[in-house]
Amino acid sequence: MDTPEASFLRQLRATFQLEAAEHLHAITAGLLELEKAPPQARGDWVETVFREAHSLKGGARAVDYSEIELLCQSLEDVFAGWRRGTGQPTPEAFDGLHRSLDAIAAVLAPGSAAAVPAWPGAPVALPAALAQPRPAQAQAQAQAQAQAQVAGGAHEGAAQTVRIAVDKLEARLLEAEELLTAKLIAAQRVADLRDLCGGFTAWRKAWSAVEPQVQSLRRTRAANVEASPRDAELTLLLDFLDWNAQCIKDVEDRTLALDRTVKQDRNAVGKLVDDLLEDSKKLLLLPFSSVSGSFAKVVRDLCRDEGKEAELAIEGGDVEIDKRILEELKDPLIHLLRNGVGHGIEPPQVRAGRGKPVRAQIRLAVSQIPGSQVEITVSDDGGGIDAARVARAAVERGLLSPEEAAGLGDDAARALIFLPELSISPQVTQLSGRGLGLAIVREKAEKLGGSVSVASEPGRGTSFRIVVPATQSTFRGILVMAAGQLLVVPTLHVERVVRVKREEVKSVEGREAIDLGGRAVALVCLAEVLELAPAPAEEASSNLGMLVLVLGQAEQRTAFSVDSVLDEQEVLVKRLSRPLLRVRNVSGATVLGSGRVAPVLNVADLLKSARKAGATPRLARAPEQPARQARILVAEDSITSRLLLKGILEGAGYRVRTAPDGLAAFKLLREEQFELLVSDVEMPGLDGFDLTARVRADSRLAELPVVLVTARESREDRERGLEAGAHAYLVKSSFDQSDLLATVGRLI
Repeated sequence: MDTPEASFLRQLRATFQLEAAEHLHAITAGLLELEKAPPQARGDWVETVFREAHSLKGGARAVDYSEIELLCQSLEDVFAGWRRGTGQPTPEAFDGLHRSLDAIAAVLAPGSAAAVPAWPGAPVALPAALAQPRPAQAQAQAQAQAQAQVAGGAHEGAAQTVRIAVDKLEARLLEAEELLTAKLIAAQRVADLRDLCGGFTAWRKAWSAVEPQVQSLRRTRAANVEASPRDAELTLLLDFLDWNAQCIKDVEDRTLALDRTVKQDRNAVGKLVDDLLEDSKKLLLLPFSSVSGSFAKVVRDLCRDEGKEAELAIEGGDVEIDKRILEELKDPLIHLLRNGVGHGIEPPQVRAGRGKPVRAQIRLAVSQIPGSQVEITVSDDGGGIDAARVARAAVERGLLSPEEAAGLGDDAARALIFLPELSISPQVTQLSGRGLGLAIVREKAEKLGGSVSVASEPGRGTSFRIVVPATQSTFRGILVMAAGQLLVVPTLHVERVVRVKREEVKSVEGREAIDLGGRAVALVCLAEVLELAPAPAEEASSNLGMLVLVLGQAEQRTAFSVDSVLDEQEVLVKRLSRPLLRVRNVSGATVLGSGRVAPVLNVADLLKSARKAGATPRLARAPEQPARQARILVAEDSITSRLLLKGILEGAGYRVRTAPDGLAAFKLLREEQFELLVSDVEMPGLDGFDLTARVRADSRLAELPVVLVTARESREDRERGLEAGAHAYLVKSSFDQSDLLATVGRLI
């Protein structure tokens, strides 16, 4: 008799077969492209097949396909050698890899007991178990087939349900989503008619202005008893004006009636489309438990192999998510569970020594949050993430310089674990050490339009938080103009839209920034980040300042200046096709109701590009040449730093006075005329913060630009300087004279 455990495993393996077929197809296609690609263009394809083999291995382990898992481990070792350059693709290696993929497919085939051939260049011996028949599996498959036949007979008499292939449901959903275009077009027609009706208003105003003259002419003509040669022409003209006025009024009435009808049609079509889309989305909604069934076994098997003890608690299994999103999330969640067992929880003896329960707790919680999103949290009560260890690993891998690593805070250092090829495991094992799993987690989350973040407390545990949309279809976007280009920014990631004046732009460590709720947020120009050519009329100045969109993802915040913000509306994203599968800063495109095509921006890419570009908004850009002979006061208690700043500024053509402390500087400011103050923060008597505050409190000096140059680099000190009224805050540890001159040139 079939046990519940065997039945459950059979269901898991049936699901895995579909997943494995996709991975095998991707690896096969990648190997074919690798064989054709020149050596210098193989890097991306090697990375692709490596990731697919890694994911296939994880899935095989979850359903206890140890033979396939070992084979994938061998494939990973080969691909890892190609990535490092310690091995080269050869025709013999390709032949062996394809034979191995055929063997995996043969093992997965129903009723098969295929043997795996050896292939040249294998770094480890292939598992001998693959060469032997698997009677238990064959028996399980025969039982599964028999049960399927019985189930099929049972369904023949059931009229309430019908079995439909998922791809057919997805096709119907895509067709329903296409109807959104009809809804947008109907809305555009309403807007067009509204504009047309506005034209009639202008006509009525103009006609009201001339109608008295027309009536006066008519009375004059009627009172004139003597006929003239032009009376007939005047009568004809007056009759035409009367007819024209009546005709336009009739057209206006018909247009207004058409406007009412079109609005009714828009509302009716809109409701039908919305209802159809909502119902169609529900067809593909599945509870989270449909993919989490194997997770407990994954954790148990991993703990057995690692000599650890842990219990997995799953919450929110009934939360429904789009099937397509669930499929994309399965691999990342398995990676996080593997990461929790391999890196997070401690061995039993270590936990006992720390006063913790021997059995660790791993928690997987799913919940719905506002904005049609779901939040998935994977947490453990292990040892936490050692930020210093992560930073050292990044330096050892060449991902950061020692100076950059030293300047990182703990949160920023922990975020490095999402970088590819970064691992803190001392050796490569089947479970960890390749530095790939967490990079896949971030990549998948961003691909779905979501984000992933990590929080950790040493000795207490680690928590990963993934936020993704609950459904994969339409979303709301904000239409903006940048350099004459119409763009769509997902509303989900727009925290606010503000207007910023030029004088409100500060400089923090050589980068433009604005103050938002007491927090300095980097400011960049969207057009420059996207490398768009300036529009002809873009440089027109605006006394109102520039429009800024504050975009955020996880803990990252960046402000992007744009030309204008047009509207917010629902849009249907069209994914890009070959050869544009991956375009930096762009996730897709949409067709608006006007028929115009607009790119949909990828916020995760934008935030990365903004950090690298360091672009400066055009309205706040420094002049090409500094104002010559402008007088600057430098307040600095260190004679070396004082002479350095004085030399840099005088070399740029400025006239410079110096003061040894804040009190002397304030006295000079009251006695002489200066265009700018450059001050240290830590000075005897009166420090830079208090000096800035006194300058702002003095009515004669209130508008004087102030630049603080200091060794204090904490976020709290930067914000304190900006709150005191400084226009710029430069840190000595990252000091660059070009940053100083650019900042001074902008402020004077």
